[in-house]
Amino acid sequence: MSVDGKIMRRARVRLDARRQEASDGLDRRTQEIYRRIPKIEQLDRQLRATMLQTVSLTMSKDPHALEAIARIREQNLDLQEERTRELVSAGYPADYLEEKPYCPKCRDTGLLPGGETCGCLKLLYREEQQKELSSLLKMGEETFDSFDLDWYSAKPDPDGIRPRELMELAYESCLQYARGFGKDHKSMLFTGGTGLGKTFLSTCIAREVSEQGFSVVYDTAVNIFSRFEQEHFGRGGDPDSIRDDLRRYMNCDLLILDDLGTEMTTSFVTSALYSLVNGRLAAGKQTIISTNLTLEDIRSRYSPQIYSRIAGEYMVLRFRGQDIRLQKKSRI
Repeated sequence: MSVDGKIMRRARVRLDARRQEASDGLDRRTQEIYRRIPKIEQLDRQLRATMLQTVSLTMSKDPHALEAIARIREQNLDLQEERTRELVSAGYPADYLEEKPYCPKCRDTGLLPGGETCGCLKLLYREEQQKELSSLLKMGEETFDSFDLDWYSAKPDPDGIRPRELMELAYESCLQYARGFGKDHKSMLFTGGTGLGKTFLSTCIAREVSEQGFSVVYDTAVNIFSRFEQEHFGRGGDPDSIRDDLRRYMNCDLLILDDLGTEMTTSFVTSALYSLVNGRLAAGKQTIISTNLTLEDIRSRYSPQIYSRIAGEYMVLRFRGQDIRLQKKSRI
């Protein structure tokens, strides 16, 4: 699995906030105890003094330093026991003046012994990724369970195709793709008219795949190619942010490129699309492209090379039927 740096930075900001909150909480409790039990403040001063003495002796060349350090440690233990007795006798828990991290496993560092990422940081990462996708895809009730095949006619259309049968196949393909993501699946091309469920099923896949911990990036063709142009021609924007977005497009586990064909197609856009499609295929990264264009439209509008890679390497799902949004509007 690859990690989306932009999303991970947001997760770490939240983790840092937790760590700061724990530290602030300890400071508040300490000041409270110092006001109510001045003796503990005196003991803490003595404890700090013993630590300074230990450091000084450790760095000295005194032949009796080890003996002195041992005596200081015994004194330190006595002071800590007295400190605990003072707390408990005043009605406080023995650990009242210990820092209480949100995650006791990693103590809010995000790392376990050995350098493994802690589950708490992985959870924050998934939550931030869901927020990102929700803001872009406007996630609502789009789940595989809520996909309704009744919007598609069971009768043959003028081409002799039964939309419901075709969409049942598309639904099952998307469900298997999402639940088995990362297990040698091809990339996917969703092709068909507007309002037929391409974005709906893309959202279902994005939700399912991201919940498994994979990095998912969704964006429209217009935005993606605009970022490529900004980077290449230096047309405004923060260069670091632009490069960060391009890395995300190339390196995420799943890229969902929506509305291919709505952008102004130029030779540069064709080159950028080839780099994106070919680069992700070469890296073994999976992509979902959603478009109103047919495969033949893609060949004529972009290039035979792009057509060849998509037709040969992608699972092509054709969406047929009547615009669901218009159907819903007519029933109001």
